[in-house]
Amino acid sequence: MQQKLHAQMEYIDLTLSTPAENLALDEALLDLCDLGEIGDVLRFWESSQPFVVLGYGNHTDKEVNVDACASAEIPILRRCTGGGTVLQGPGCLNYALVFRSDEHSEVENISGTNRYIMSKHCALLRDLGFAVEVSGHTDLVLLGESSLKFSGNSQRRKRAAVLFHGTFLYNFDLHLIEQVLKLPSLQPGYRRNRSHLEFVRNIPLAAGALISAIQKSWDAFAKFGKVAPAVVLADELARTKYNLSSWNRKL
Repeated sequence: MQQKLHAQMEYIDLTLSTPAENLALDEALLDLCDLGEIGDVLRFWESSQPFVVLGYGNHTDKEVNVDACASAEIPILRRCTGGGTVLQGPGCLNYALVFRSDEHSEVENISGTNRYIMSKHCALLRDLGFAVEVSGHTDLVLLGESSLKFSGNSQRRKRAAVLFHGTFLYNFDLHLIEQVLKLPSLQPGYRRNRSHLEFVRNIPLAAGALISAIQKSWDAFAKFGKVAPAVVLADELARTKYNLSSWNRKL
């Protein structure tokens, strides 16, 4: 059987004005891909302000020090994908990969998608000279006396498309994580109940170097051609979902 040829993955390096709009743009890209209006896309962004983002099924009071967030004026939002609660902001690089899952056998199910993407990201960091491995389901960790997490990832699937996105801590205020996040209610075994400061680290790599390495790994050098419709849809999703307490505080 002749193998189907895929169009080259496009990339977009775009940070919108607010945390809600940035979360919404990831979902907008997924929706447009599912509708067949765009193909495979790699996006990068980095928030200029700290904010907490809950995984889809997380309970706010179990995961977040709400009073500390209020005192520091750190908003609490919820994303459309699973996984645990994280703190984002300056020094935390976000990426998102959107694929047509009906055109790529590597991403046709949850576990296969995890293996495929995490193995590529692990390999690219090893090529840069870092001793890393995948721990838990989709964490990347620096190896040493203990495994130290610097990247967490999650996914959402629709009928014909998948969104896989995550973070790389490279110059983040780790002490702020300790202040605003509680110990997670669900922990991977390798964490061993360590505090945030004992468990997470920044990977000593500049954002530009990370972006270049990820682009190279995915051969994503063609610029994304449908920015305007994606941003319009993201604005709608931010207004009707990501800016509403009914979404962000639903659990």
